[in-house]
Amino acid sequence: MEDTLVQKLDFLSLNWLTENWDAVMKEATKGKRSYSRFLSEIVDEEYHHKSERKRNARLKAAKIPEMLVMETFPFTKQPKLKKRMAMELYDSMSYIHQNQTLCLIGPTGCGKSGLATAYLMHAINQGYRGLYISFSELITMLYQSAADYSERKVLKRLALLDCLLIDELGYRIVNKDEAGLFFELMKMRHKKACTIITTQLGFDEWRSFLRDKHLVMAIVDRITENCTVFNMKDCISIRPKNIKQAAEK
Repeated sequence: MEDTLVQKLDFLSLNWLTENWDAVMKEATKGKRSYSRFLSEIVDEEYHHKSERKRNARLKAAKIPEMLVMETFPFTKQPKLKKRMAMELYDSMSYIHQNQTLCLIGPTGCGKSGLATAYLMHAINQGYRGLYISFSELITMLYQSAADYSERKVLKRLALLDCLLIDELGYRIVNKDEAGLFFELMKMRHKKACTIITTQLGFDEWRSFLRDKHLVMAIVDRITENCTVFNMKDCISIRPKNIKQAAEK
């Protein structure tokens, strides 16, 4: 292929066609398809190639620690979890379209982070932008942004995400300033984007880490206005155990 043609294809960002030029030309010489059908297939391949690159970029930007999908969630091990409701929410994507808050409440190891990740990944695969972040990391980010006077910029960036997954809410006790920043973020996202929260604590226990009765009431009031709650408190731990005795009993 001529350098000039390569430059033109690069300028047009036709990466798949550049990489597969020889194979495409070989296929063209066979003359088994109409010109319109042949060009349509090239456009389709280019579209799928570019879509996949963008999807992978969104997944990378989301910083998901473990790529867990709904197909692998062990519903059979959690019979108390309403699979039909979970799948209806997933298939309809109403949690995205209706800017819902999903709150998954349950003990450690019951699968709430995995289920939440599946919802986040589904949104990303459908073209939406998302982020996975632990509650502790989120509070640190917000507090540091206040220290260097960039909190408006950071809050706006987080508020504009289509789907934000905050994992293990309540693992860190926050001070008044940190709690205020968290409230500001939740207020900015309220009814404008989907937020997914996992926690071991019920709403009535949030005061144990937020330490402000009125702030807790304001946050919970917004969250529950348009919310689907996964009550997994009675679900068992499904985390595999591999314990080896290092000494005699």
